[in-house]
Amino acid sequence: MTDLSTKPGSGRLEGKVALVVGGGQTPGESTGNGRATSIVFAREGAQVIVADRRLDSAADTVKLIEAEGGKAVPWEVDVTSEDQIRSMVEGVVERFGRIDILHNNVGVSLAGGDAVVTEITPDAFDRISDINVRGMVLTCKHVLPVMRAQRSGSITSISSLATEIDYRYVAYKTTKAGVNALTELLAITNAEYGIRANAILPGLMNTPMAVENRIGVLAPTREGVIAERDSHVPLGGKMGTGWDVAYAALYLNSDEAQFVTGLKLIVDGGQQLRAG
Repeated sequence: MTDLSTKPGSGRLEGKVALVVGGGQTPGESTGNGRATSIVFAREGAQVIVADRRLDSAADTVKLIEAEGGKAVPWEVDVTSEDQIRSMVEGVVERFGRIDILHNNVGVSLAGGDAVVTEITPDAFDRISDINVRGMVLTCKHVLPVMRAQRSGSITSISSLATEIDYRYVAYKTTKAGVNALTELLAITNAEYGIRANAILPGLMNTPMAVENRIGVLAPTREGVIAERDSHVPLGGKMGTGWDVAYAALYLNSDEAQFVTGLKLIVDGGQQLRAG
């Protein structure tokens, strides 16, 4: 498969201001969805605000962007805090004047204590819900007035193929299903303002959050986790990468997708077909 990690840009987002929430990443050997998306947006000409609960991780993403000549700034935000979200949106508008793209890349499962329904704890379910759904709702709450005033904007939110297949962990599956419903609501209630909203449903991806967090759970080694996950992917027999998610996000936020809203775009190498 083509290596997208160094693909040059062609100006598809030139002049746009893109807020990527979750643009840092879990430590690991590969590139996460949020970091890859931030880099691709910058390559395509966007001014990128890389927001993350870990400022150091956001700053690392910015360094990678700036090393390629792109424009980006780091921003610290905890999406479970409405005050921090409000402050971030106000700060971005004060500095850049507008927000053309909101990319919601927040999500947690096993690291948040997810479990099967008979073993989930209330605290774990609440923690995952606060991050996966409440955080996106509150971010949209504060970004939408900016986009409505502009009469334009694009929102992409990372959901998951887990909503469409047999996935056993209850908090992640149900909260990501909530992201799908939120996307449809955003699309229909904001179309009159020229705002589009779409969701991306990644399948099995070779990202730090997906691989490193499953060492000792799915298999005892990183290589074992990768091999197990690869075995479920029909297309090429290998997982996708953060770059595959990034380029799906690029399409949905570009002018080429100007008539696309309310879409749940599956990026999974055919996994859902095998599962079905």
